[in-house]
Amino acid sequence: MTSALDFSPSISESLGDVTIFTAAGDAVQFKDLWDQNEGVAVVALLRHFGCPCSWELAATLKESKAKFDSAGVKLIAVGVGSPDKARVLAERVKMLSRFGALRKAVKNYTIKATPDDRSGVLQQGGMFVFKGKQLLYARKDKETSDHAPLDDILDVCCKVPVS
Repeated sequence: MTSALDFSPSISESLGDVTIFTAAGDAVQFKDLWDQNEGVAVVALLRHFGCPCSWELAATLKESKAKFDSAGVKLIAVGVGSPDKARVLAERVKMLSRFGALRKAVKNYTIKATPDDRSGVLQQGGMFVFKGKQLLYARKDKETSDHAPLDDILDVCCKVPVS
């Protein structure tokens, strides 16, 4: 596991002005994704929208969303690819009836979500947990199917007093 100490304490500020696009195609700055003063956010870094293992993680996150919501935690997934590729993943993951296993997650998988520019498909994922701008947890995925244990993420989120 990677420690939050392995990252700059100002990583949230460093990423703050980075522009990402929503699945709807709207440009949003990283710092505007959650309350930068007291809000708690989990930022899941997907490899790319066409990666079956990212589909598995997205499905698992969707299944756990109610737990994060009840803890007052904003759940954010960021991946490599265009908004139309993100929409493919988002729409298809919504249609899955049971999550948690790669086999189930890829039943509705389509290669159409893979970025047209294949140069970013080797990007590994990871997970951050922030409280405001403070980085509470950081983990780099070691390989394609390696994801942060959601129980660990929930423990970090639930230990943090949420305003």
